[in-house]
Amino acid sequence: MTLKRANLDSLAGGNFTFIEGDLNNVSMASLFGSVGFGSIFHLAGQPGVRLSWGADFAVNTRANVDATQRLLEAALAMGGVDRFVYASSSSVYGQAETYPTTELTLPRPFSPYGVTKLAGEHLSVLYHENYGLPTTAFRLFTVYGPRQRPDMAFARFLRAAHAGNEITIYGDGTQIRDFTYVDDVVAALLLAAEHDGTLPNVMNVSGGSSVSVNEVLETVARVTGRDLNIVHRPRMHGDVFRTGGDGSLAGQALGWKPQMSLAQGLKRQYQWVRDSWPNTVQLG
Repeated sequence: MTLKRANLDSLAGGNFTFIEGDLNNVSMASLFGSVGFGSIFHLAGQPGVRLSWGADFAVNTRANVDATQRLLEAALAMGGVDRFVYASSSSVYGQAETYPTTELTLPRPFSPYGVTKLAGEHLSVLYHENYGLPTTAFRLFTVYGPRQRPDMAFARFLRAAHAGNEITIYGDGTQIRDFTYVDDVVAALLLAAEHDGTLPNVMNVSGGSSVSVNEVLETVARVTGRDLNIVHRPRMHGDVFRTGGDGSLAGQALGWKPQMSLAQGLKRQYQWVRDSWPNTVQLG
């Protein structure tokens, strides 16, 4: 929460209105009446594969399913919107049979978190097919960049490397991930808002990197100029071995293509960590 506040403070004076509230409780009429709307980017939710088991599943269903349904109902009640973009996740694919995964790949979530994100997708499709609400879902592949959540891998790696602390890896580091720079995600969102006509129900928004965690760590070492102190822990339940998305559908529908290489993106994120030091440690 401290990092979120700091990120918000950095935008002081911007052309936006900030309203704090829980989508499951806030008055939707007052929310939309306060800010106006043309497009809705539904980015809110409870993240994290590892924290979606057991009693925490209820937190995920409330944040990722209940809130999504309530927001869709509100968009409908207000007379519809120009575009409703739901932020889904590559976690819906689970242990996919083929790579890179396309939108035709059968979703098989490997974690309770993935189940709730897929449910949100289904809800957005239902409101499109039944009521004509112009929805689309972006399956985001591991978004990273400056101001990233402190619990995510790149934020942890870069802070630890800069401080000379241990870097904890779950598994042997051979697992493969597709990483997407935050600016590329923002570009896709804006293109969706500006698009006239119907968009596909779901689209991969993937950076196209598909590298192992061990390769990421090698890049972190080069970017930071530090020797890394790596500690391995057992693999966590729900972690898939590989993610990798085919982003050609987003290219066809939106003219979107990722612009940021992994090495350059990590360099930019590390610059933010270094320039914000020691605040990034306190925020984490």
